[in-house]
Amino acid sequence: MTTSTMAPADPTVGGRHGWRIVAALAITSTIGYGTLYYAYAVLLGPMAASLGASTTAVTGALTASVLAGALMAIPVGRWLDRHGGRALMTTGSITATALLIAWSQVHTVGQLYAVMVGIGITGAMVLYEPAFAVIVSWFTPDRRPTALLAVTVVAGFASTIFMPLTGLLVAQLGWRGALLTLAAVHGVVTVPLHALTIRKPSHVKTPIPTARPDHTLRRIAARAAMRDPRFWILAGTLIAHGAATSTIGVHLVGYLTSRGHPATCAATVAGLLGILSVTGRLVLTGARRRLPVTTIVAAVFAIQAAAVVAMPVAAGSLAGAIITVTGFGLGFGIASLATPAILADRYGTTAYATVAGRLAAPVTTAKAAAPLIAATLLPLGGYHLLLAAVTVACLLASVGMRAVAESRTDSGDHRNQPA
Repeated sequence: MTTSTMAPADPTVGGRHGWRIVAALAITSTIGYGTLYYAYAVLLGPMAASLGASTTAVTGALTASVLAGALMAIPVGRWLDRHGGRALMTTGSITATALLIAWSQVHTVGQLYAVMVGIGITGAMVLYEPAFAVIVSWFTPDRRPTALLAVTVVAGFASTIFMPLTGLLVAQLGWRGALLTLAAVHGVVTVPLHALTIRKPSHVKTPIPTARPDHTLRRIAARAAMRDPRFWILAGTLIAHGAATSTIGVHLVGYLTSRGHPATCAATVAGLLGILSVTGRLVLTGARRRLPVTTIVAAVFAIQAAAVVAMPVAAGSLAGAIITVTGFGLGFGIASLATPAILADRYGTTAYATVAGRLAAPVTTAKAAAPLIAATLLPLGGYHLLLAAVTVACLLASVGMRAVAESRTDSGDHRNQPA
């Protein structure tokens, strides 16, 4: 009995639909992050006042949402490897739209938590992880970085677009009306794009004698990755970095305010993180033509550590705050672009989504938990202790990424299929 290993379609020869998929996913990721995640920060205050709940209680619903998404990462990855992204992402878009409508109708904190858990689950079905899996299946290694960059650059402006938009909607319609409007935007745009655009690529079949069906090959590939010590080094690296970035993302405004900056000024400076995340991704894409991805990322992580170290000295002035936030912001979104490249290069594409899901679960959990843990550090040692913890995390991430880079010369090839 024989089966075939599927190679990604060549997007330059009869594969223009691959770039249509990239355009569609860039749009849906932007709207998805904007409505399902970034809008929450703007809605938090009005919701807390309307529900008669504390800000902490309402913030916890977002944490629950992120944790629910982390738990879904593994089964979503398995589904994507077996069935592709069309049905999953279309179902996720429809369900997320319904949940946005339900969110607008909550009247208790318990109802809010239930809806946000659902949104976290559907987010795992429609945001970066499934989008990256679809792109990895379509594009060959020489075109894949450009395709991934296109999605992450556009979606990197989700906060820049949707936070002001949500604020305007809240001012005009109230938070419930704002959510209904966001639900309409989400449903009208993302559902048809996922349903009509995403499909499996046309494959070039290369017969390879084997007695194992495709799902068995995927299981073997995934197990091989789990047995590779460098996979766990990469996981630890991304956990440390994810914890650092989420902590700064949540607590930066408070820190800058504590240094004497007006709240509006602090929020504006912190808002640079979204724009700088795009800048970092562009830097990575340009530099990788001369240097390995892991080397570039390790250097950026080290720059982030240096920027945080400098904050107590420099961030008291506006110029110093901008400079240090710029240094940290360069790495704010770089891991989301580097991770697919590292995984596909090292482990191939046979079980890419499964492996990526197993990596995303602990990393996303760390991102959700870190800001809450950081909040407990503030009464103990203030922002100095918090910044010290972030610095250590960035340094550990830099060292870990260097270890992942070195593994290419001292370990065997773990790829199970040509990427």
